[in-house]
Amino acid sequence: AHRLRSAAQPGWRKYSPHASSSMPDPISLRDEISELLCRGMHPLSSDDFNWLALAVFRFQFDRNIAYRRYCERRGALPTVIEHWLDIPAVPTGAFKEARLVAGDPAASQAVFRTSGTTLGHEKRGSHYVLDLQLYEQSLLPPFQHFVLSGQREMPMLSLVPEWHAGSDSSLGYMVTTVLRTLGSPDSTYGVTEAGIAGPEVHDWLRTHIEADRPVCLIGTSLAFVHWFEELRRDQRAFALPEGSRVMDTGGFKGAQISISSTALRQQYGTMLGIGPRHVVNEYGMTEMLSQFYDAHLHEPIADTNKQGPPWVRTAVVDPETLRPLPRGRTGLLRHIDLANLFSVSAIQTEDLGVETEHGFQFLGRAAGAPPRGCSIAMDLFLGSTSR
Repeated sequence: AHRLRSAAQPGWRKYSPHASSSMPDPISLRDEISELLCRGMHPLSSDDFNWLALAVFRFQFDRNIAYRRYCERRGALPTVIEHWLDIPAVPTGAFKEARLVAGDPAASQAVFRTSGTTLGHEKRGSHYVLDLQLYEQSLLPPFQHFVLSGQREMPMLSLVPEWHAGSDSSLGYMVTTVLRTLGSPDSTYGVTEAGIAGPEVHDWLRTHIEADRPVCLIGTSLAFVHWFEELRRDQRAFALPEGSRVMDTGGFKGAQISISSTALRQQYGTMLGIGPRHVVNEYGMTEMLSQFYDAHLHEPIADTNKQGPPWVRTAVVDPETLRPLPRGRTGLLRHIDLANLFSVSAIQTEDLGVETEHGFQFLGRAAGAPPRGCSIAMDLFLGSTSR
C-alpha cells in the first residue's frame, strides 16, 4: 500500500488490494478507481495495476453471479489468482447470453448494446452501466491526450447522431459527452434522421475556414465515406485550417462499401486537406468503457500503434490456448479495463493484433468461425450459466 500511495497524488484515498484477500469495500474501491481515472494519463506501475486489477476481480467475483459461476467452473478463485493475466476473461459473446453486471441490472444508468447485423436477426450483446460517471472519467483524458493533443477544447463537428435518453449506442454517448465537455460552444452535429446535413455542415466548415480556426471532425469511417461520395458528386472539397484533425472509428460490417484505411486517409487529404498524421483512428467496443487510439499525433511512432489509458492493459493471446504470446506474435487481443468495475474487467475479443514496443497493432477481426480458444471459453461460460 505504501508504494501505491507514494506514486499517487497527495491525499489520494487508497484501498490496499494486496493487503488481504477479503472482499474490498465497494465504496472505497469505487472511489479509488474514480480517483485513478481523474489522474488522467499519469503512469500507473505494473505492480499498482496488478493490485487494483486483483481487487476489482474479487469485487466482481462476489457481485457478478454469472461471472462467478464461470470462474468457479474454470477453478479460478480469488484465493489462487495472483496476476492480472490469470484473471478469467469473458468472451465478448457472453454479453449476449447473460447480464454481466456486478450489482442490480435494474439500477443501470444506461444499457449499451452491440450493433448486431444489418438485418437485425443477430442477438445483441448488452453492457449494463451502473455508473456513467466512471465512463465519462475514463473517456475524457485519453481523448484529450490522443486526439486533441492536450488542448482543453476545440470546435467539433460530429457525424454521429446526438445521444438521447433511452438510446443504446455507446458510441453516441461517447461522442455526445466529448462535444459537451471538450467541444467549444459552437460544436455541432452534422447528421439528421435523413442523413448528413450537407448545407449546414458546409456552412459550419466555411465559417471556421474563414476564421482560420482548426476543427475536429468525429465520425464513423462509413459516415465519412458516404459524405465524401456526396462531396464528389457536388464537385466540392475543403481545405481546413492547419491543425484540424479527424477522429474516425468502426469498420464496414454489413455495409455495401469498403475501402482500405490507407485509401480513406488519402481521401481525408483530398476532400478536407487533413494529412495522415492528423487522422486518429479509435478502437473501442461496447463491452468496454475505455478506448484506444492511434498515438502518432501525440508522439512520433508508427501510424498503426494503438495506445490506451494507464488503467487498461492489453495482452495478445494464442487463438488455440488463450495463453499470452511474446511480443511480435499475432494473436487475439485481451483487454483488462479497470473502468469496467461494475461489469467485467477482463474481456477476451476475437480481434487479431500484435504487441509492439509502443502498444499494439489492431489487425481486424478473426475470419470465419470463432477461434478455438474463444469457442471453448464460450462453451464453459454457457455451461456455467445453465445451472
